Amino acid sequence: MSGPLNDPTALARQLVEFYEKISSWELEVVKSSGLSPAQMHTIEIIGHAGSLRMKELAGMMGVTTGSLTVMADRLARMGLLERHPHASDRRSWLVTLTESGQKLFAEHHQYHLQLTREITAGLSGEEEALFGELLAKIIARL
Repeated sequence: MSGPLNDPTALARQLVEFYEKISSWELEVVKSSGLSPAQMHTIEIIGHAGSLRMKELAGMMGVTTGSLTVMADRLARMGLLERHPHASDRRSWLVTLTESGQKLFAEHHQYHLQLTREITAGLSGEEEALFGELLAKIIARL
């Protein structure tokens, strides 16, 4: 029996299709916020973390601190995040969400929870657990 597990080409097509569907979904959801996907991703990461050093955030996003500074400036002007000097490292700045940023994060996070429910709706409890384990394993390798 030949399926995606035995056929790297078929698995590659499935991965691309999965990526495209998730990307299209994310673009549609983000569009209503007036932010770019990268800006919303920044809000999402900070929202989950609470506060982060700029350097940590840049590393999580895979961008330079210079690129992140430009985005953080825009998000700060929009009233969505704030930067504060780090208490023990005077070279570092912490970023946190403002009340408006937290509200936007909470709304967007609800969309992610709904998408997760839709994706896993047809899975058994065991399959959902396995799916989570496999995603964690894949993410760790990327």
